[in-house]
Amino acid sequence: MISTKPSHVAVIGAGITGITTAYNLAKRGCRVTVFDRHPYAAMETSFANGGQLSASNAEVWNSWATVLKGMKWMFTPGAPLLVNPTPSWHKLSWMAEFIAAIPKYEENTVTTARLAVEARAHLTRIARDEGIDFDCETRGILHFYHTRADFEAAARVSQLLARGGLERRAVTLGEIRAIEPALKGAFYGGFYTPSDFTGDIHKFTNGLARACERLGVAMRLATEVTGLVPTDLAVRISSRSVEPTLDGAAEPERIESFDQVVVCGGVMSRSIGRQAGDRVNVYPVKGYSITVNLIDAADREAAPWTSLLDDRAKIVTSRLGADRFRVAGTAEFNGVNKDIRAERIGPLIAWCRAHFPGMSTRQVVPWAGLRPMMPDMMPRVMRGRNPRVFYNTGHGHLGWTLSAATADAIGALATQRANAA
Repeated sequence: MISTKPSHVAVIGAGITGITTAYNLAKRGCRVTVFDRHPYAAMETSFANGGQLSASNAEVWNSWATVLKGMKWMFTPGAPLLVNPTPSWHKLSWMAEFIAAIPKYEENTVTTARLAVEARAHLTRIARDEGIDFDCETRGILHFYHTRADFEAAARVSQLLARGGLERRAVTLGEIRAIEPALKGAFYGGFYTPSDFTGDIHKFTNGLARACERLGVAMRLATEVTGLVPTDLAVRISSRSVEPTLDGAAEPERIESFDQVVVCGGVMSRSIGRQAGDRVNVYPVKGYSITVNLIDAADREAAPWTSLLDDRAKIVTSRLGADRFRVAGTAEFNGVNKDIRAERIGPLIAWCRAHFPGMSTRQVVPWAGLRPMMPDMMPRVMRGRNPRVFYNTGHGHLGWTLSAATADAIGALATQRANAA
């Protein structure tokens, strides 16, 4: 006998991937419960990223050039890529798999570009349908390069992106000035992608979380998942509230059964997956951002509106409304560590002062978050060993860019078969 009841699905994680997944499942008729240890959605990696929805940044990092740069920068505190030399089995196994994926560099870049183009359409539709205001700017993304060699390397990447369905065009120094007059500096050339756009990931995710609640999704926030046991008949999830109580007593553990679970746990997906018997080799790659508060008219005039990517510094920018400017960059392999280090924030501020000298940086809010990155730079959108367990995780630096498409894919996968009564 086939059950006609809607499947009850647990989603672990209330970041951008978890909330887009919950929304997609709810729209497909599932009963959905979202778990997250924070009291609000989007409080970790989805809190203050670079803001770019950038199919033009779909190039995977798996290349010998990246490996050589990483070795060169290892002992330079302000370098775009920094690796803590202290060994660990997790780090070493991840890096070995990173190198093993180098032969798939072209294939994975093309696939990522295709997925990013698809995701833009999904996200735009969701924002329109739900009326979500997230400081969206549809002014394209401008990549700029300081040398001819870097520009020519980018031209080769553009060919791969074109195979993935993305068009970006080469621009001269004069065109760079016309696209973004606020940008100062000497450059060789650039590439411009008018179809890319930007927005505040935190505002979008919280807006979509409210839409999920309107659709009947149960938001179990401030609730930590303490155990996951999949069986042939259900998935048992143990959880406990992390909200403080007036008497200081610990909340009792709660055990519930679900038809299915989708793990969208970011850097915690590796440990959660282990409980289900799955190996999800996510590594936490720390990234930093600053939000520059544009406190007066002169600052707002001096800050750019077009989203930028400086290839040499590996820095991206987004204008988030009239009075905020987001600058993000760097990749740090240092385990589960969210310390905000001055020597990593300093280069972001110095970069602003060099390229936008008329913009004050006297009010800067620093932030650090952990990108959940797989060795081949490809998100894991899949079923686990147990057919009731699914994963939508490992998006790395492209979670904001890819999440709407991977949510649709995992929603289709999780609802493609009826559950036995």
